[in-house]
Amino acid sequence: MPDDTTGTGESTRATAGTTTDAIPDAITGSAEGLALPVAEVARLGAEILARVGSVVVGMREPLQIALATVLAGGHVLFEDVPGLGKTLAARSIASAVGLDFRRLQCTPDLLPSDITGSFVYVPSTAEFEFRPGPVFTGLFLADEINRTSPKTQSALLEAMAEGQVSVEGQSFPLPRPFHVVATANPIESEGTYALPEAQLDRFMVRLGVGYPDTDGETRVLLARVARRREVAGVEPVTDAATLLAMQAGVEQVDVDPDIAAYCVALAAATRRHRSVEVGASPRGSQGLLLVARALAVLAGRDFVIPDDVKRVAVPVLAHRLTLTVQAWTSGVSPSQVVMDVLGSVPGPPAVGTRRREAAQG
Repeated sequence: MPDDTTGTGESTRATAGTTTDAIPDAITGSAEGLALPVAEVARLGAEILARVGSVVVGMREPLQIALATVLAGGHVLFEDVPGLGKTLAARSIASAVGLDFRRLQCTPDLLPSDITGSFVYVPSTAEFEFRPGPVFTGLFLADEINRTSPKTQSALLEAMAEGQVSVEGQSFPLPRPFHVVATANPIESEGTYALPEAQLDRFMVRLGVGYPDTDGETRVLLARVARRREVAGVEPVTDAATLLAMQAGVEQVDVDPDIAAYCVALAAATRRHRSVEVGASPRGSQGLLLVARALAVLAGRDFVIPDDVKRVAVPVLAHRLTLTVQAWTSGVSPSQVVMDVLGSVPGPPAVGTRRREAAQG
């Protein structure tokens, strides 16, 4: 079953536009390429998380990392059991950042053209006309992506990597910004197709949601009663242009060479681990750096500290690891391997302290 029926209900379809109390006049209608300052990105990020958190209960950490991934220009895979609000989280993020949103329920009979679109014969012009598929949107949700065939899954590879799709030899650019959020159910194997390593590697992070605690689940029920309706809406905080400006603001943040070396060391350590057959690629170390930088900006900092990298190490690296047969049969998980690596690789110097001392000097 699709992961739509959470205690908080689904948000409405995202609409373009901004709320006048959320975006200063100087930022509204920002042109692509305008970089917002770190403090403004942090303020808008906090507002986005607050509005999404009012609908999605008990997912503060996954939501913050998902937003950081979007700000870093990446794609998100939510993998957990049904009924925890994965679809609702994706809808709410799309609504809060003001992106157009489309959802596709993945099934075994889905075709690549159902995602990308296809050429349709138009009798009035006696020509074939391209009809865009649902992937032509700001945020595309592939619900239960592991229920469709590898051929259809691969239709997203070009879109995720290059921001375009190719149909019958012609390339069509996707809107900007463009992000994919996919959900997967890890507890069933019948009628599912495991995502291949190349596909998993396109997702910057893979996030688990987890069950809410007792208080959180109670708030879900009471919120549903107070709403007196199933659907829960999230008002937009930004629009697509402002999100591009936030992403450009993140890109302005430089990274200390020691932090970059730490990311490389963590990825390299996964390749040498005794339980790993294939370790994280350079795309993994780059993902560590990019998501950690976005997290730092959301925290109001213009520099990355080692704790930012450690915080995203499991979501960024675990899904990129292929374990040995012996490790898999022994019950070792990729997350355990990443935690082991974090404990064995020495961290860099106190980058933040050094930066502050240099600024004061």
